[in-house]
Amino acid sequence: MKILHEFVPTRKFLKHAEAVKDLVDGWNVTDSAAGIPAPSGTVVSCVLKTKYPEKIVIPIFILHYKGPVEVGGLALAADGIGLDGLVLTMGDVPKYGEPIKMLKSSEEAREFLRTTVRLKNLKLGCLLTARRSIEDNIARVRDAWDFIFFMRLEDKSFPTLEQVAKECKRLNKPIYTYLLVETPKNLETIQMIGWPVTTSIDRVEEFVARLEGLVDGVIATCAGDREGDIELLEKLQKFRK
Repeated sequence: MKILHEFVPTRKFLKHAEAVKDLVDGWNVTDSAAGIPAPSGTVVSCVLKTKYPEKIVIPIFILHYKGPVEVGGLALAADGIGLDGLVLTMGDVPKYGEPIKMLKSSEEAREFLRTTVRLKNLKLGCLLTARRSIEDNIARVRDAWDFIFFMRLEDKSFPTLEQVAKECKRLNKPIYTYLLVETPKNLETIQMIGWPVTTSIDRVEEFVARLEGLVDGVIATCAGDREGDIELLEKLQKFRK
């Protein structure tokens, strides 16, 4: 199982990456999370891939913040650097200004990038949520995506992940699931995000053991607790393969 760290870029992103590089197989990089300006997820990913070419680097790519020219330009840069993929999603609305909706869905953006921009090697991923039905999620898995990210995993949604992962395996499409872990220090942050927690820091090894053989990797985060992230990643070393 690959261990990716959900990476939230700041001005000190190189320092933060260096602190965890030996504990991870790579990073999933956020893109101005919650619509608040932050260093570009794609730009940061290109820097990380150049500095750590052996690592998996896959940014989230928020379409609500980008017009078609920027979508194409950033994707071409990602293609040229050799990122391991882009996860396309409409995403949160921006905190400033209005959402950009010239590309009306992640599927429309995917086809734009493949047919008009003509990407050569870059893989494009789909973001699934446990809030959708199993049938809807499986239908998206069967669409023309190269890989899958699954969000809002918890005990209640585990059966959904099992069914989605089974279909991914049948289609030979990699699937990674987010692992949102609660710590004593991040309760306020988690409440602000509004996602259900996957598990707590003291139970994470027990939970991840259930994912072995089911998913290709996890995207681990203790949202807002950097010390918790280090503890979490250390606990997950036994699962790295």
